[in-house]
Amino acid sequence: MHGRGFRLVPKVELAGAPAKPDLLDPSGKPSLAILPFQPLGLPPEQVLLSEALAHEVLRALSRLRWVTVIARGSSFRFGGAAPDLQQIGQILSVRYILTGALQLEGRTLVISVELVEAASARLIWTERFSRPLSDLAELQYAIVMAVAAALELHIPLHEAQLAEGKDIARLDAWESYHLGLRQMFRFTADGNLRAAGLFARAVELEPGFARAHAGLSFTSFQDAFLRYGTDRDTAVTKARAEAETSYDLDPLDPFAAFTLGRSYWLTDEMDSAAGWLERATELNPNYAQGYYSRALVSVLMTETKAAATEVVDQALRLSPLDPLLYGMYGTRALSLIQNEDYQQAADWADRAASSPHAHFIIGMVAIAANSLAGREARAKEWLKHTRAIRPDASAGLFFAAFPLRNNHMRLLLQSVLAQHGFD
Repeated sequence: MHGRGFRLVPKVELAGAPAKPDLLDPSGKPSLAILPFQPLGLPPEQVLLSEALAHEVLRALSRLRWVTVIARGSSFRFGGAAPDLQQIGQILSVRYILTGALQLEGRTLVISVELVEAASARLIWTERFSRPLSDLAELQYAIVMAVAAALELHIPLHEAQLAEGKDIARLDAWESYHLGLRQMFRFTADGNLRAAGLFARAVELEPGFARAHAGLSFTSFQDAFLRYGTDRDTAVTKARAEAETSYDLDPLDPFAAFTLGRSYWLTDEMDSAAGWLERATELNPNYAQGYYSRALVSVLMTETKAAATEVVDQALRLSPLDPLLYGMYGTRALSLIQNEDYQQAADWADRAASSPHAHFIIGMVAIAANSLAGREARAKEWLKHTRAIRPDASAGLFFAAFPLRNNHMRLLLQSVLAQHGFD
């Protein structure tokens, strides 16, 4: 690629490779090797492109703080058609392998990438990209963005599946952490309590585990945001303290900056919240949940529809199956209400409230949006649903979670919610 050179290294012959001891990170941290992408019938002048694209993916993923990425000098020694991924996994002592292949279809470059569990050769995720040869820069960006977002979603889910069923006493710090994430994203009081216990165990096993402290901040945020308990002040204080500890331990981890930003949201310090959330996306430009939270804070701060829409669209592009998908849709709905586009707001609110794990506050957004759009029958359906999942839902809980600075929008929502019995 222009401006860069690539050092050619000899390929490793697997047939006679000696077995190696298990050198996986003893803490249980996931590990990943990225192999050079395979050129399938590319002309000689474009063969190097396959290795260059794999290098860009490796460079981007090396910024992730929760996964160990094997250096290019080791992983790029393995190439050739149909590599033995299980043997490569053993030699490099990695849990996951990312592979890819490039081919031309006319003047269109097509790239397929696969994420595989090395020990079993089980396919975890795959995607196909295509762009005209003239749009290589856009193609490179799309691949890096999609792979980074997919790893953030699929590896933690797979790690949690591997850890499920184990006796809690036998879980290591990273297994406890990944199981905690799975429980946390259920967005229920019971799941949140289980998640907090698992994160606390991870910290007990590894006190310097920054991400586990961020997890404890996230569960405390849920306690305060969704009022799972009666002592909101304690939950708010703990959310801030655990986020600060996480950031002190690892100031380069976007999850730490993310939880710190959300802790300022709880105390209605939106300028500080926005700054920390922006820091999270600076640390990881592919951090979908960071972009979503930035968009929601911008709505709460009464920024323009265009600003919030652009940021939430970035989150949706990065992670279309995100555990916080309901929040991304809900943010779009609130932004459209703010701009008095009630029909579209109702459409997005319906999608939000229909998404997995959507909580009662999202249900209240759907009630308000549909009522403002004149869809009273639909509003009543969401009212019944919201009362079923949270009988004590109230306007007070709604505005404590969403401290809107736009007084007109606040009064409008307050009036609509009051019409549906929320005082």
